Amino acid sequence: MSLFRTITANFSASPQISVADVAQAARDGFSAVICNRPDHEDGGQVEAAQIAKACAEHGMSFTHIPISGGIPEEAVPLMREALAASSGPVLAYCRSGTRSTNLWALAQASAGGIPEELVEAGARGGYDLRGLMPLLRSLSQGH
Repeated sequence: MSLFRTITANFSASPQISVADVAQAARDGFSAVICNRPDHEDGGQVEAAQIAKACAEHGMSFTHIPISGGIPEEAVPLMREALAASSGPVLAYCRSGTRSTNLWALAQASAGGIPEELVEAGARGGYDLRGLMPLLRSLSQGH
């Protein structure tokens, strides 16, 4: 089972999840899953389509915003839209949860989130977002 790390009451991040983890996420009250991992990044990785199918079977929405390397600018509004469309708590995953948490913070900042609070939330979940602070500030001010 994967480790779901709580970032806020409505957002958690995780390393790669399995089909069984989707059932656990549904039991835990998540209403949506966001995959930030491209298929075939690692051998033996569960493909996004399998997770999407399991989400549908458990009444959860699924969004695939694959990120490899740096986070492309166009991913930020996609993440913001996916978060806004959710009817409840969201679980996002990638290889370690870092890309998902970084993208969440960028999406939140672009919607007017307070950078210092976003960095603190990431830290509570075990993710260090301090390196994103200049970009978070820029996005937040541009809102």
